[in-house]
Amino acid sequence: MNPVKALENHGQAVWLDFLARGFVAKGDLKNLIDTDGVKGVTSNPSIFEKAIGSSDEYDGAIGQALKKGDRPVADLFEHLAVEDIQHAADVLRPVYDRLNGDDGFVSLEVSPYLAMDTRATIVEAKRLWKDVKRTNLMVKVPATPEGLPAIENLIGAGISINITLLFSQKVYRQVAEAYLDGLEKYVAKGGDPSHVASVASFFVSRIDSAVDKQLDEKIAKANDPSEKERLSALKGKIAIANAKIAYQDYKRLFSGARWDKLKAKGAKPQRLLWASTGTKNKDYSDVLYVEELIGPNTVNTVPPATLDAFRDHGTARDSLEENIDGARRVLEELEKSGISLDAITAELVKDGVKQFADAADKLYGAVAHKRAASLGGGIDRQQLALGDGIKKAVEKSTEDWRASAKIRRLWHKDKSVWSNDDENKWLGWLNSPAAADVADYEDFARRVKGQNFSDAVVLGMGGSSLGPEVLGETFAKKSGFPRLHVLDSTDPAQVRAMEKKVDLAKTLFIVSSKSGGTTEPNAMKDYFFDRVSKTIGADKAGHRFIAVTDPGSSLEKVATKQGFARIFYGDPTIGGRYSVLSPFGLVPAAAAGIDVRSLIKHTLAMVRSCGADVPPHENPGVQLGLALGLAGLEGRDKVTISASKKIADFGAWAAQLIAESTGKDGKGLIPIDGELLGEPSLYGNDRFFIDIRTEGEDDAAHDDKLATLEAAGHPVVRIVMKSIDHIGQEFFRFEMATAVAGAILGINPFNQPDVEAAKIKTGELTASFEKTGALPAEQPVVATAEAEIYTDEANAAALRKAGANGSLGSWIKAHLSRPGSGDYFALLAYIARDGASIDTLQKMRLAVRDSRHVATCAEFGPRFLHSTGQAYKGGPDSGVFLQITADDAKDLAVPGHKASFGIVKAAQARGDFDVLTERGRRALRVHLKGDLKPALAALDAAISEALN
Repeated sequence: MNPVKALENHGQAVWLDFLARGFVAKGDLKNLIDTDGVKGVTSNPSIFEKAIGSSDEYDGAIGQALKKGDRPVADLFEHLAVEDIQHAADVLRPVYDRLNGDDGFVSLEVSPYLAMDTRATIVEAKRLWKDVKRTNLMVKVPATPEGLPAIENLIGAGISINITLLFSQKVYRQVAEAYLDGLEKYVAKGGDPSHVASVASFFVSRIDSAVDKQLDEKIAKANDPSEKERLSALKGKIAIANAKIAYQDYKRLFSGARWDKLKAKGAKPQRLLWASTGTKNKDYSDVLYVEELIGPNTVNTVPPATLDAFRDHGTARDSLEENIDGARRVLEELEKSGISLDAITAELVKDGVKQFADAADKLYGAVAHKRAASLGGGIDRQQLALGDGIKKAVEKSTEDWRASAKIRRLWHKDKSVWSNDDENKWLGWLNSPAAADVADYEDFARRVKGQNFSDAVVLGMGGSSLGPEVLGETFAKKSGFPRLHVLDSTDPAQVRAMEKKVDLAKTLFIVSSKSGGTTEPNAMKDYFFDRVSKTIGADKAGHRFIAVTDPGSSLEKVATKQGFARIFYGDPTIGGRYSVLSPFGLVPAAAAGIDVRSLIKHTLAMVRSCGADVPPHENPGVQLGLALGLAGLEGRDKVTISASKKIADFGAWAAQLIAESTGKDGKGLIPIDGELLGEPSLYGNDRFFIDIRTEGEDDAAHDDKLATLEAAGHPVVRIVMKSIDHIGQEFFRFEMATAVAGAILGINPFNQPDVEAAKIKTGELTASFEKTGALPAEQPVVATAEAEIYTDEANAAALRKAGANGSLGSWIKAHLSRPGSGDYFALLAYIARDGASIDTLQKMRLAVRDSRHVATCAEFGPRFLHSTGQAYKGGPDSGVFLQITADDAKDLAVPGHKASFGIVKAAQARGDFDVLTERGRRALRVHLKGDLKPALAALDAAISEALN
């Protein structure tokens, strides 16, 4: 007789520890049921990983599932697993029916990530039970301390449970008690226990592997031959002895008055199931853990190889109750040898949880890879060319992030991923795309369109302005909708230019400020509210204004008082620079007629790709973040961003995100935006290049430069967007990457401690003006016909030592001699940001880059104060700063305030400069005299002369 089939004559059921789609579909499972009497199937993450990751068997099913809509990796796997479990359960249903529900089960495991979470285990087990919809399902729950109360709860809910990762007799008894307690509660609620089944999966071979290792160590140390012989005799014996004693506990627990009462109601005993029965030691029989554990009312779940081996040469006999006294003596001998079986089994549970989690990581990685392949262009492409050193560091850190579950912890808002500060309070951005009320934005867009606005102007700073600016610059004006503009300056000429650009009678103003207390948007709002009131009447002015702010802010109060048309509320757990995919970005997008539904849909594809269930090696946001952070630690901290024409403004948004998030505590990444690519000889070893473009924007010359830089050893990241409609994917990718880079750098990427310092200085200066009618007097170190030069005593002394004297050129030359290897040079211009000034600053910065071979920044104030200013003050002391200020040709009053726009801007510039010098930064301020255009030309000439 077939030895496998013969086991049922001894009261033992054989289950198969294997499952795959084709195995069921082709009839192989049905064949084993018929020929071998197989009565059940068990699955686990490792089994599914081998089935899904090692073949193309599931590719079609994945493609079909995704055609119905994209979904997170864990959901996609679960969809596949539930289908497989249902199919297997249906094949086994005749066995279940024939045996009156005593057998014919298929097991599906709750996520191993939940092994230490009672509540989450209960929730997931109940959901799986509901989703599978098969009465011959068993949900697998681990026998961890947190799993035990879940087992009782689930049995009490009438759900059949397979308890896994059992090694210890003591824990087995606790598991049996949990089952009995659960049954009693279920019966007390009127439940029929005859529909509830359970097995206690007692792991076997892993015990011998662990014990044998310790025995070998003791044998090696023993000098007495008889002691060596005694210890050797214990090898390969402990697991079976342990299981035999557990079976004696089973007989006791499922007999007597307590059990008889349940049995009378129809309850089934919780059978012992022997798991991990494949022999791991080649010195032992390959059917050892089958032949020696045969007994009534038990289950042996075997992998296919062990099933084949037992069918070929196994012997069925009633072995489970043979020599019980001998089993006890074996365990006593082990204890006498100084080896603690309790300690080993406790460690095996921990290791088992880890192994299953590791297998789940591989499984989800395989599913993530196949999802990405199936979606194709639905997810923007990313290619990392990092060089051997950084590549190896990223690989090592990737494994560390996987092993320590950091991406799951990040999504679970665990602040220990970073600096254990208050990071957990600032992670609302993770869920903001999914939480977007798209229908409300669409309704708002229809209302805007219905009012025939010609223009929409965002009045905001930093995170409130840079994201909308990217959207406004990237998307063409939509028919019937207003053109989107952004004003983020207190420069009088720039404010006046915006007023001239729009039709005040037909313009919608979006006042955007999280706190409501930011100086610039409040001044801009006061100015334009007054101008609109005078244009269309004070009673109608409020209808042309929208507020985007956090609940309870001062802006909310003002908006209510002034009768704004609408107040949109931000999420207080999202910092400004992470807010573009929240109302701060989506309200301007909707106002401009950008398809918010499409934007969010495409964004969510990247959110899912960066999800908690996507292991680091397949997670694009994590990979980019690790590369950025680790490159920064190696000194490649100048993140040089080149964006193609269609998305040219993206770099300014990314620069704020990176600089304000990482530049603090003397650490950080310095983003370099807008610096045209040059030859490798122009760069030091402090560069990290990111190239981002849309598909079809091919530029052979640009590509050649990137390839040359890569060949020269510079890390190069290439990102290709399917189209501009995917811009939300890049917002989220870079947010995730920046958060991960912050963890690598060991900082809190969600605070901005040094931005506040400049605000305080500015507040002191404007308060002085409000009191006296003038800003405090200041003394230049040198005054020339072209300019006045300011700096502190330490900088002045250093520059004079370098040759600075009475001319502008000498000070510029001395200052430009200061940047060295690993430094960067930043132009900080508090002037109107227009085409001419942008071009002039670009010319200056490239001249410095090409001559000094250092990274360069060209910034406009006060805009950069809410962006890169944090890194300049709080980041690494590698910056050399040239601040440019000028007298305003014509100032502009702010209604209701003594301080004009020009005064506010001057106070901001001085406050910024004071903080730079107080922090010991190498800083020089040049205040230009007369008309701005010739004065800038003179400064440009001085820079060129100094460099030559």
